[in-house]
Amino acid sequence: MKEHKVIVYTTPICSWCHKTIEFLKQHNIKFKDVDVSKDYNAAMEMIRKSGQQGVPVIEIDGNIIVGFDELELRKLLK
Repeated sequence: MKEHKVIVYTTPICSWCHKTIEFLKQHNIKFKDVDVSKDYNAAMEMIRKSGQQGVPVIEIDGNIIVGFDELELRKLLK
């Protein structure tokens, strides 16, 4: 099984972020959780990559998903 490089840009109060993390854990996907509320540079990186200020922003092998999109997550993680 291919190991993916997954980064999830989150904030602690974001329910969709929690849903995304729960989904990844359920499917045993390793990921890096980056709290953009505590890391200004990471927030700027997220905005640069996605063009968005909202979270979650998920990066999978260089592909960007804005928001929790289970179908797109499944597609990129196959």
